[in-house]
Amino acid sequence: MIARASNRNVLMGETMSVGSPVTALCSELERIVGPENVIAHRDELLVYECDGYVIEKSVPDVVVFPTSTEQVVEVVRLCGSRGVPFVPRGAGTSLAGGTLAVGGGVMVSLTRMKRILEINLRDRYAVVEPGVVNVWLNRALAGTGFHYAPDPSSQGACTIGGNVATNSGGPHTLKYGVTVNHVLGVELVLPDGQVVQTGGVAEDDPGYDLTGLVVGNEGTFGIVTKVIVRLTRDPEGGRTFLGIFDTVDQAASAISGIIAAGIVPAALEMLDQLMIRAVEEAFHFGFPTEAGAVLIIETDGLEAGQEAEAEAIERIVEAHGGQVRKRIPWRTRKEPEYVAIWKSRKSAFGAIGRISPTFCTQDGVVPRTRLPEIMRVIAEVGARYGIRIANVFHAGDGNIHPILLFDERDPDQVRRVLEASHEILDACIRLGGSVTGEHGIGVEKMSFMPRLFTAESLAAMGRIRSVFNPEGRCSPGKLLPGGAGCIERKTPGRKASA
Repeated sequence: MIARASNRNVLMGETMSVGSPVTALCSELERIVGPENVIAHRDELLVYECDGYVIEKSVPDVVVFPTSTEQVVEVVRLCGSRGVPFVPRGAGTSLAGGTLAVGGGVMVSLTRMKRILEINLRDRYAVVEPGVVNVWLNRALAGTGFHYAPDPSSQGACTIGGNVATNSGGPHTLKYGVTVNHVLGVELVLPDGQVVQTGGVAEDDPGYDLTGLVVGNEGTFGIVTKVIVRLTRDPEGGRTFLGIFDTVDQAASAISGIIAAGIVPAALEMLDQLMIRAVEEAFHFGFPTEAGAVLIIETDGLEAGQEAEAEAIERIVEAHGGQVRKRIPWRTRKEPEYVAIWKSRKSAFGAIGRISPTFCTQDGVVPRTRLPEIMRVIAEVGARYGIRIANVFHAGDGNIHPILLFDERDPDQVRRVLEASHEILDACIRLGGSVTGEHGIGVEKMSFMPRLFTAESLAAMGRIRSVFNPEGRCSPGKLLPGGAGCIERKTPGRKASA
């Protein structure tokens, strides 16, 4: 499954000897951003050898932390003059190797570009730098009556720039839409150092939707240095339910029943038994550890009609063999029980650390009606390969997140995890879905792209990328198969055995 890029450090000589290419480049970078914003020592660089996808590893030659668009421009131009590849990185929460430094070179970390530049409630937009953590914007908006809707489960750590790169989703995007639906425009530094802006603060700019093209490009077009985001008015209130089921099949059929009834919940999340037990052990919310699956169902909007919709959902849950054990009415989303249930859900991946030293999270998509089938595939694959697989996912839109538990120190376990992942994603395609809903392709899933697109479509994507990134120096070896722009390595970097 892994499209493994061979690992060469493009800057010859990895030691920091006087006169080495690394030393010369670092001196120039320090001139641009200051010595305190450059990392080049091997022990410090190991922190950046991978992102949330730990199976593939490659150490950058240097990490630089610009603090302004002007510094990003200078860094990019320096890389261009030296023929060095570079890759942008946010918080490193990517789960598909999207920020892996394929080919070494310069990693441009945007975490110090973290200012909220403007909040305009009258026109319902905000302007932020790419290193702003997703949840920071909503904290800044608290009490204003508005919020930023995209809410990835990692929103306490992931950055808005990273969300733009992969078009991130989240539990509440079932109703409100993913990142692209909430980005009005971006400022983008192209690989030649040119600064361009797409979109703007006004709705529906004429011409081609270049903002929509940039969102989800996985860092292969350039470096986003500002994002103009749409703000959404807070709902009057809502209801959050915990639906309990004996089996995953029952929970999956209830999901289809809710949507078929014309109800569009704000969120509709499923946890299976292994995940329920991990989350309950960590957070003690009161999840029933004997249940085969639970659904977290949330509705929101005008208070009028909330009770009628809640009763309809309870009837659907019961008709599919489940029961609603908790119904949490809320107005502010600050009610203690409301906070507790969503803390449990959004911290579910962290809870996995209690039961496994390493995990690999997949990100397939299937039509909602095929959820029972894909869940059976996941269970069968896990049993056949001897791998425990936990599931917590955005069930309302069919975006599954099977979490394969293993120990990366054991080469045989790594091999089995990769093969099992491959089979699960193959099944997603076979059932009419895709291999990613929000994590992106990165380096992990490039080999699946020919399964999803024709050769002509892939060639067209390559031509589009070349318009922005003609020399392939920005994020080489990502997204598109065939090594477009990939810098071949001569010496191996660090990689988990497989």
